Amino acid sequence: MHITLRAVCALAALIPCAAFADAPASERQTTIVDLVDQRLHQRWDAERIEPAPVCSDETFVRRVFLDLAGRVPTVDERQAFLDQPANGGASTKRQALIENLLSSEDHIQHMADTFDTLLMGRGDRRAYRERKENHWRVWLERVFRENRPWNEVVDDLLLARPQSTDEQGAVWYLFERDNKHQAIAEAVASTLFGVKIDCAQCHDHMVAGEIAQAHYWGLVAFFNRSKNERTKLGPRVAESAIGGYSEFANLEGASSPNLLTFLEAKTIDETRPDKDAKQEDSDDLYYTATTEGEPRVPKFSRRELFVKEVAQGHPMVARAFVNRVWAMLMGRGIVHPFDQMDSVHDPSHPELLDELAESFRTSGYDARQLVRAIVSCDAYQREARRPTGVDDPATFAWYLSRPLTAEQFARSMQLGLRGNVDVQDSIVASLREKVPDVMPEVIVTPIRESLFLTNNPAVNDFIAASRGDGHLLSRAAKMSDTNEVAQSLALALLGRQLDVEELSEVTRLLAKPNGSEQVAWAMITSAEFRFNH
Repeated sequence: MHITLRAVCALAALIPCAAFADAPASERQTTIVDLVDQRLHQRWDAERIEPAPVCSDETFVRRVFLDLAGRVPTVDERQAFLDQPANGGASTKRQALIENLLSSEDHIQHMADTFDTLLMGRGDRRAYRERKENHWRVWLERVFRENRPWNEVVDDLLLARPQSTDEQGAVWYLFERDNKHQAIAEAVASTLFGVKIDCAQCHDHMVAGEIAQAHYWGLVAFFNRSKNERTKLGPRVAESAIGGYSEFANLEGASSPNLLTFLEAKTIDETRPDKDAKQEDSDDLYYTATTEGEPRVPKFSRRELFVKEVAQGHPMVARAFVNRVWAMLMGRGIVHPFDQMDSVHDPSHPELLDELAESFRTSGYDARQLVRAIVSCDAYQREARRPTGVDDPATFAWYLSRPLTAEQFARSMQLGLRGNVDVQDSIVASLREKVPDVMPEVIVTPIRESLFLTNNPAVNDFIAASRGDGHLLSRAAKMSDTNEVAQSLALALLGRQLDVEELSEVTRLLAKPNGSEQVAWAMITSAEFRFNH
């Protein structure tokens, strides 16, 4: 993606920058990387596709910082990488940067940012405050800091029975959905199994025949005995030993019982009372509590059976996570959209998806290893310029540019203008409200986002207030050479030097009152800043 500042005073847009030279052939680090490269090259060869060239180091450093650290690199970080000798080849140099970023606190925060939204959805300011107060955020950070096996994370989210204070944040996944059992079922299917079941509420899925109405109501039944409780130990999701029996009707009016069943899993046997029988709740249906204040646990726990008999080892759990992480890093899933992994949406590379999912399982559901492999592969390190004659993005023959998330945008703007990141700053909340999508199915710039960036005082005020000691605009004000000011702004905000024509336009604008603020604003609101490319 090439962006210009030629019409910076008119808030302008795209222009080719310097041509990227081919990097040396990548040194293969792992079997997984070889596997990814092999499968993608097979399709390129079969369809006679000439992929985009390998991107330059200047492009790669910005791209991988955004994807792994959730922010752009500082000027010093960028220069340190560019100055590093490529002993052993460019791939070795890039691999070292990948390892450094994967072990950074920034990576943990970025993964927590991303999965907060993927698992819970966007919320208002109150929702984010409650997630923090109820330990959801710190639990999510711990998941990625410790690189916990993803299958264990899924178990904790679904069971919602913390064994220690460190684990209680997982409860919020179910608790925030506030006893809305259908919403819980739909979220579980989408976020953890990678499939939308909403269409099967009233009838079997019209086109994806494997998704039956029984699966929708069966998944609801696994959770419909659950009930939120505020205890002295914190939020808990209790479970009754009785109730939750119902029938659902299809469009023809035929009724069926809501059996405990879900996709590709056996139906759980459960003794159902007679239709008109009255059930009595009693202590002998529950285990004796071992911790004072914890809700009692039923001996026949639907939620626990879902975890043990359905979720654990379910092939869709691994496939869904692999596809989602691939979409995070490559711009779209092997199955697209990433949360519609049904028979209607064929994978672009079926063997690759199967093999990555199997590798993920055999690795012990190691998320960090998966991320490392994807950003190390050949396709990830290609230019973001579509090759001539190639129209299908599912070939992954070029890097698919995508807009920054609200958190990436805020962190990068803060870092570029002020040299630090403050997640509590109001600009983060403002951007979350106006830039809601993470991994959008179709990349468009919503009108409200465009208006927010051009008219909303939050961005303008943030830039105007970025004149403290050490801030970018403060440093620029002390420079006597206008060309130096222009290039310092471009390096800090765009991660590159301006070309001759751009430099002329920017220096002209800098001569106006508040010129440096106008230039900073134009750079931040440009597509070059707002996209990862």
